[in-house]
Amino acid sequence: MERSESVDEDVQASAYLENDEIRERDDPVSDGGCTLRIGEEALVCSSEHEIDVGFCQNEQRKSEEEVPGEFDEQSGLLVERKEFDAPAVGMEFESYDDAYNYYNCYATEVGFRVRVKNSWFKRRSKEKYGAVLCCSSQGFKRINDVNRVRKETRTGCPAMIRMRQVDSKRWRVVEVILDHNHLLGCKLYKSVKRTGTKRKCVSSPVSDAKTIKLYRAHVMDNGNNVNPNSTLNKKFQNSVGSPDLLSLKRGDSAAIYNYFCRMQLTNPNFFYLMDVNDEGQLRNVFWADAFSKVSCSYFGDVIFIDNSNISGKFEIPLVTLTGVNHHGQTTLLSCGLLAGETVESYHWLLKVWLGVMKCSPQTIVTDRCKPLEAAISQVFPRSHHRFSLTHIMRKIPEKLGGLHNYDGVRKAFTKAVYETLKVVEFEAAWGYMVHNFGVIDNEWLRSLYEERAKWAPVYLKDTFFAGIAAAHPGETLNPFFERYVHKQTPLKEFLDKYELALQKKHREETLSDLESLTLNTAELKTKCSFETQLSRIYTKDMFKKFQVEVEEMYSCFSTTQVHVDGPFVIFLVKERVQGESNRREIRDFEVLYNRSVGEVRCICSCFNFYGYLCRHALCVLNFNGVEEIPLRYILPRWRKDYKRLHLADNGLTGFVDGTDRVQWFDQLYKNALQVVEEGAVSLDHYKVAMQVLQESLDKVHSVEEKQD
Repeated sequence: MERSESVDEDVQASAYLENDEIRERDDPVSDGGCTLRIGEEALVCSSEHEIDVGFCQNEQRKSEEEVPGEFDEQSGLLVERKEFDAPAVGMEFESYDDAYNYYNCYATEVGFRVRVKNSWFKRRSKEKYGAVLCCSSQGFKRINDVNRVRKETRTGCPAMIRMRQVDSKRWRVVEVILDHNHLLGCKLYKSVKRTGTKRKCVSSPVSDAKTIKLYRAHVMDNGNNVNPNSTLNKKFQNSVGSPDLLSLKRGDSAAIYNYFCRMQLTNPNFFYLMDVNDEGQLRNVFWADAFSKVSCSYFGDVIFIDNSNISGKFEIPLVTLTGVNHHGQTTLLSCGLLAGETVESYHWLLKVWLGVMKCSPQTIVTDRCKPLEAAISQVFPRSHHRFSLTHIMRKIPEKLGGLHNYDGVRKAFTKAVYETLKVVEFEAAWGYMVHNFGVIDNEWLRSLYEERAKWAPVYLKDTFFAGIAAAHPGETLNPFFERYVHKQTPLKEFLDKYELALQKKHREETLSDLESLTLNTAELKTKCSFETQLSRIYTKDMFKKFQVEVEEMYSCFSTTQVHVDGPFVIFLVKERVQGESNRREIRDFEVLYNRSVGEVRCICSCFNFYGYLCRHALCVLNFNGVEEIPLRYILPRWRKDYKRLHLADNGLTGFVDGTDRVQWFDQLYKNALQVVEEGAVSLDHYKVAMQVLQESLDKVHSVEEKQD
């Protein structure tokens, strides 16, 4: 157990600092400012401000006319009275004493006294690593002390600061409450006695003036945590509404930073980065938890960047980067809050994502957004950037709803997009639409046609989408936080819902992993060898999707060889499909088959759009006597053991940086995750996994004991 010096019990503080030894990697505001260097470019996430406070005990306090400050005889601190910044989340100090003296000086200036409410020490080294300083009026007398003659002076005042030691050995303020529930006295010139700790006042001669360095990562919103009379706050107030600043309400910046600090206490691999300007004003924010970082290493080949909250003028300028996991489910890769839809903001976000995740996607899907398009071309020049068909289809009522022949245009548009298999067919259908309905001069349709190679399915058959393309009618690509964020959701509420959403998604993935391990042959619907083959390999959800294609092979009633060129053969597969008014129609699908290497490719391009072979390709394989799907068409990313195989291919065989704790965490997390997944198969597996984990933990603790 930890040893805690405390006058009053602080449950909330204990929740923040409950571990024996909280380890935290250097975060973006350590050392005042963090610069993430990627290539030749530096990404600055915070600025450093130093406040020098001189120690002069033997010198008499001068008058206000001579020096712009006041002298604390007890602590020996000379403090500027003008524009004395109030405590704020993100402040850092060289030592605990510096932090205490700073807060005591602030209290003296405002007119209240300070006491130590709680202190936390490491179990073995007895080194202090956390503390709560509060107003002397905090709390109430104990019941046993009520009858004492001494007058009650406590009012349950909430004012306090919570601070903890970080990896840089500095002391960082992680929570601040400035409000008091009592009248503040006149200027205090004597420091209160500190309970429970012995510390001598600084008594260095004038010639040995000492300096307290305050490293402050100013992240300011509308007056939050900033002295209302300070010049910094005045500058910020003059900038409210600026397009290059993050739009925040009062208290939002503190809520963001408090949330990030809390996440790092429980998740050392939680990463965040804040982009601020020279005045300390917040512009952009990026964050990703450990689960997202691991998911990106598995499923970062195809990503969807959703900026609909910004383009839709939501209260939260949220941008999410998501992928598709091995169950075909959406998985979160990272989040960001941006100042606006500018090339600079998007470039910053993508550059940070690349530097943190070390991942260059094969395909990036976004809404049509010129600044985002420009940023992607700069950061990911080799990636295939495509536009989301879902977003385009959703804008049809908005862009074309005013036309007198809207219904006809909408039907013609849908037919051109979803029912054409060749470029010439799309061009003919589009030409018919714009000429027949007189919309050839419609600006939105014209811009779509100019960029058709980035969104129309008929042009995207060589691009791999892993199911994100939504290339069939009725398929949609929904925001990750769709059920949790609406247009008026405030930021503080979103931060609460964020964790709930992630917990639900993680639970869904875990349950899907368990269900995939117990998939049995009773769920087979045909006697097709293709179905039996993939039932043993694919996750349950992906197998169900492939199973539909196997069942629909029976709607393909004719497979005919129409052209032969050496090993290359073109087949024509006829299928009964559902057309307009639920009528059954017959459509022809061309399938190219290379007999020498077993390569098959259908004109519908189901494999590139969804990652598995279509019914037409399966018919051709079956026609040619192929009983098993070639390995090239069994994608590892859909396998039920994909994470284990990926870990084996990218495990601990490479170089391990002896100073990179993030790399340590990543590799430990991935290996532990494998134990967890295997241990959940059965009760016997669970017991063995728990025993192994406990033994491993005991060995880790033994290393720490040897060092002590």
